[in-house]
Order: sequence, then structure tokens, then C-alpha cells
Amino acid sequence: MTAPLADDARLCTLADWDVPGAGRAVTLLDDATGGLSTWRARLEGVERAVESGDCWSGTASRNAVAALAQVSAVAWSLAAALDASLSCYRRMVAEAGHAQELAEQALAHAATFPDTAAGRPAAAETALWHAALADAAADDAGHALAGLGVVDAFAPADFGQLLVHVPLMGPIQPPPVPHTRVPAEVADWWAGLSEAQQRSVISMSPGPVGALDGVPAWARDRANRLVLDRALHDPRTPADEAVTARVVADRVAREEAAGQTVQVQLLDLAGDRVALSLGDLDTADEVAVLVPGVGNTPEDDLGRLAGNARDIAAASREASHGTSLATVVWLGYRTPDTVLTGTMRFAAEDGGPALAHSLDGLAAARTATATGDPRTTVVAHSYGTVVVDEAADVPGWLAADAVVLLGSPGMEDYANSLEAPEVFDAASPGDPVTWFPWDGDRWTGGSYGATALPVTSGMGHSDYLEPEFPTLAAVGEVVAGVRVAEPGHC
Repeated sequence: MTAPLADDARLCTLADWDVPGAGRAVTLLDDATGGLSTWRARLEGVERAVESGDCWSGTASRNAVAALAQVSAVAWSLAAALDASLSCYRRMVAEAGHAQELAEQALAHAATFPDTAAGRPAAAETALWHAALADAAADDAGHALAGLGVVDAFAPADFGQLLVHVPLMGPIQPPPVPHTRVPAEVADWWAGLSEAQQRSVISMSPGPVGALDGVPAWARDRANRLVLDRALHDPRTPADEAVTARVVADRVAREEAAGQTVQVQLLDLAGDRVALSLGDLDTADEVAVLVPGVGNTPEDDLGRLAGNARDIAAASREASHGTSLATVVWLGYRTPDTVLTGTMRFAAEDGGPALAHSLDGLAAARTATATGDPRTTVVAHSYGTVVVDEAADVPGWLAADAVVLLGSPGMEDYANSLEAPEVFDAASPGDPVTWFPWDGDRWTGGSYGATALPVTSGMGHSDYLEPEFPTLAAVGEVVAGVRVAEPGHC
């Protein structure tokens, strides 16, 4: 048992601790280091751009890539060590708070009952125990930085000295792909990997990485291109999968030859599912996701749908100059084969959750890498609107700023059920698919609650994104965020 007089002195010391001040200091340190993830993401983006050779090549560019890789490795090591240290400091503040509260209780009891020690020893001893835990947490916070050369509050004086303590060479053990499929958890996992670990897991597990919603677009693209290359060169690839692989590879080559940035966001050859982005999803100010309907397949329609995506991008740039844009051809579900099967919701019940997770993954990846939130618009045509209807039924909020419904065959509920702040629809009088709610209880016209986009009576079911009709320009305005929903409508 600690001597009473010694206890009193130590308890008085605990009672005088500036716990709120320590908490504020930890918060300031957290804020100061919080920008590291943004800085690192931008740095690695520059490294990938230089490494590609599109803007710079030769010995100097290779040296620049190596230097950027070093800076990235140091940034990751620094961020990991600071995170560990901050965790210890937070624990220190919590334990110090408990110690101070109990010390004050013990001292108050002693002042009220100076002639008795009843009840006081337990409070005093518990206070001192929490103080010891706080002291241990402070030591752990220091030890977390020791790997960076921080000793007795002295840190490396410059980058060169810091680099000595960061392992840059040697084999990298690829981390296991997580079992979780929650996009936010996947994004946090990915952001916590070093660049070397990211490259390693892409190389060793391209299929799983390419399919993970929440992984940044650049990484999914690299992984899926590895899958694509293997499928093209492996004689054991099933014939139907090989056909789809060749179609995707040809489309990528054509778009890139025309100067387009292309990212393969989904490549499920066995499931005949593909998502192709024209533009950089990791940095674009605006994102448009095109969801097609009945009878669309990668083999037969990827080229035409890519043309629609380019037209939407052109219309958006016409409406708002100076913003960057990525348009996604999203064939992330097996579309119904015929108009008859298109009157049933089975395909949409599978496609809806896939679309919702895809949108969540885009948002989560941008949040985890601190690259800003794009304005995201879902442009759905025909049965694709039914897929959006099902996506909105998935628990959670639909990660879209606007939804455009083109030639919808019917919806289950009103426009506000889609959970997007803005809902627009286009239904041409010459489009028989829009005459009756084949796939739901609601026709998108009338009291549905969406803001109507301009159409003409001469437009058929497949004409909404044709440049000669007025709907395309209006869709571009929605994507750019310059077309405002009507009062009282979504």
C-alpha cells in the first residue's frame, strides 16, 4: 500500500494535470497530419503519370519516378507511424482523464472526512493505476516513432536522414485481399497500404482487386488489364469469354488511340459484365454512369455505348467549360435478352445492388484518398431505369447527385424514392415503351415527381442520346449541374 502522504502528493499532481490541454494538443496534431493522405494520393498520381511515359520519357523521367517512389514510401511510413502514435496519445488522454477524476474524488473525500480513510484507498489506488496506464501510453506513443529515427524528442533533421530509416528495397509480401465487400471498409484497407504493397497485391491478385468496389479506379484498371491480358493469351480461356476479352481490348485500344483516358473498372468475363470509364474516375469533377437496358451485351454493344458516353461528355463540356469529366459505360449486370423478359424484374434485382455498390465504391475511394467528391449522375435508359429503381432499395443512401431516366418502362414508386436530390426523366410521345408502366406501378410522366427533359414526337425509344434530338443537350446540362430541377420536383 502506498504511504498516505505520498499518495496525497501524487493525487494532487494528478488533480492539477491539464487534461483538456493535452486533448487539444492531440487534436491539433491529428489535424496537422490529416493532410498527408491527400498529399500522398496526389504525389502517387504524379508518379503514375510520369511512369506512363505519356508526358515525359527517358533517363530523367525514370530518375524522377524513382525519386517520387522514395518520397511516397517515406510519406506512407510517416503516416503509419503518426497514426500509431496518435492512437497511443488518445489512449493517454483518456486514461489521464480517468486518473484525474478519481484523484479529485479521493482528495474531496479526504477533505470531507479527514479523520477516516474509509472509501479513500480504493479511489486513490484506482487513480494511480489509471495514471500508470496514461504514462505507459505516452511511452508507447514515443516508441511508435522510433522506427523513423525519433529518439528522446530529437527527429531526423532532413529528408535524407529520414530516408535512412524507411525500408525501400527488398521483397514485398503482398497483403491478403480483405473478406469484406463493404466499399468504405475496402477503401480504408487500400489507403492503409504502402505503394509497394498496392502494386504487389495488384500483381498477385488482379482478379479480386479488379472486382473490389472501394479500390481506386487506377488500381482496378491495372488489375483488370492484367486479367484481360491473361484471358487473351491463355488458350484455356472459354470461347465466349475470349470473344468478350477481344471486344474489350479492341475498344480500349481504339479509345486510347483517339487520345481518350480509359479505365477498365469491371471485367467479369464469366459473368459477361464490363464497366469501362472514359476519363479518370479518381480525379474527375463530374462523373456520369450510363446504365443501358434490354438486349445490351459487351460483345454487341460496347462500341455503341462508348459512343453514347462520348456524346454525353461532349454535351456536358458544352454546358460547362473547364471541368473534368469521366463517363462510365456500366454493363455491370446481365441485361434481359428480350422485351418479354424485360417486363420482369429478375435482372434488375441482381443489377440494382451491383449498381448501388459500384456507386458506393466510387464515393468511398474518393473519400479515402481525399481527392474530393465528384458530381455523380446516373443516366439510365429503358430497363436500366428499373435497375436504378432496385438500386435505391438497397439499404443506405444512393450515392448519386442526380438520376436521369430515359424511356422508362415504369417505376415502383415516386421520384423521391430514388434518394437522389435531382431526378429528371424524358419520355417521348413516339416511344411506346413509355406509354404504360410495364415494370412498375408508376409511369414516369404526370405525377411521378421528376423534372421533364425536352423531347420531340419524332423520337423513338433509342433516340434519347442521339445528337440531333434535344434530350442529349439537356442530359449534358444535368451532368454539368447547370440544369435546375423544377420547383416541387426532384
